[in-house]
Amino acid sequence: MSRNLGHLIAGAVRLRPAHPAVIQGDVTVTYGELDARMNRVAHALRALGIRQGDRVAFLFGNEYKFVEAFFGAMRAGAVSVPLNVRLPDATLAYILEHSEARLLVASSGLADRAGALATGAATVEQVVLDTPRPPAGLAYETLLAAASPDPLLLDTGPDELCMLPYTSGSTGRPKGVLLTHWGQLWNADVMRKCLMIDHTERALVAVPLYHKNAMAGSLKPFLTGGGTVVILPGFDPAEVIWAIDRYRCTYTGGVPAMFKMLVAETAALAKYDVSSLRFAMCGSATVPEETMHEFEARFGAPVGEGYGLTEGGPVVCTTPRWGLRKHGSAGPPLPGCQVRLLDPERGSGGRPVAGTEEVATGEVGELVVRNPGIAKGYYKQPELTRDRFTADGWLYTGDLARRDAQGYLSISGRKDDMINVGGEHVYPKEVEDLLQRHPRIVDAAVVP
Repeated sequence: MSRNLGHLIAGAVRLRPAHPAVIQGDVTVTYGELDARMNRVAHALRALGIRQGDRVAFLFGNEYKFVEAFFGAMRAGAVSVPLNVRLPDATLAYILEHSEARLLVASSGLADRAGALATGAATVEQVVLDTPRPPAGLAYETLLAAASPDPLLLDTGPDELCMLPYTSGSTGRPKGVLLTHWGQLWNADVMRKCLMIDHTERALVAVPLYHKNAMAGSLKPFLTGGGTVVILPGFDPAEVIWAIDRYRCTYTGGVPAMFKMLVAETAALAKYDVSSLRFAMCGSATVPEETMHEFEARFGAPVGEGYGLTEGGPVVCTTPRWGLRKHGSAGPPLPGCQVRLLDPERGSGGRPVAGTEEVATGEVGELVVRNPGIAKGYYKQPELTRDRFTADGWLYTGDLARRDAQGYLSISGRKDDMINVGGEHVYPKEVEDLLQRHPRIVDAAVVP
């Protein structure tokens, strides 16, 4: 296995180069074609002066070219910085400056915005735009046409950075998360195994590609396993149902709100055939049990749940496709991932110690994790890094969870959201779950 995440498709390229890797609309890119285009991206960036460790930022919506550019840059030794297009310009400008991105690559639909952002960011030296005649900067396809499709032989160390995503908390500016090649290769491969991904699987992705829900839950494991990724420009419940029929998708993932809208789309479900769907995964937030049951009844496919965070692997636990499923549980920890549940009253920071600090089975504790995919820390934030990460590789997630006798984890919410009522701990999620069982309540949110 290559030690560079940019070569995550190497197995599929060797075994099935003519197999579809990415589909969007009427465009189909095979693994052989995707490999060649990733190589062209790598050579083009090297020709522009990008060297090992340099940051390259990407401003794309849900477009297949994001895949080749994002991972192709890693083949050049660059650190890819995905930008959330939904963030305001002031925040994106901060990320460009803070990450020290030397190059900004953007899609045609975001060309004007990219030009304005680059003008205000002193670190950005060049802009590459996916448009034939860019108003400013260089043309993406012109650069690729002049670049070699041959492999770029570059030795990337397993602990070197591959990407620098920025994650926002409830307060303060976004934090740059330092993720390594080997850690992300591990997470992609173990997710492929847990979800049993092979060349017969087709993932439908309607969530943003730059977000971990799509990146860690679909894009990386499916490309590693030789499956096919079908990309939609955004989420529309009727279009998702239509796309399952048209492309014969076997899998889809998303967040609870999406699943609620899908089961409500009765007209589209009556019109289109969704029998190709084999399974689905819901993450990024807790999902009501009733929604899960209704989805499984209407789509005829089981729904699994998972839990992760950008710093934590990203995926920490997931419902195994072949094993026991428990509604309301995020599943057991991934193979190779250690977890501890510590007394939430003991505060954060410090090194986790087995024994007295760990809560009993069935009790709520702060989730502390260690695995190969754990981030190296936060970029330029040493104090926060020391508070959340220990010297021996543990991450304090700030999330609360219970563990049952079989090791399955159920997420109870954020530590910061815990409510103290008369000396008793009340967890908003558990109250929300109770309220949502009432037939006349559509949705609920509980806050202190």
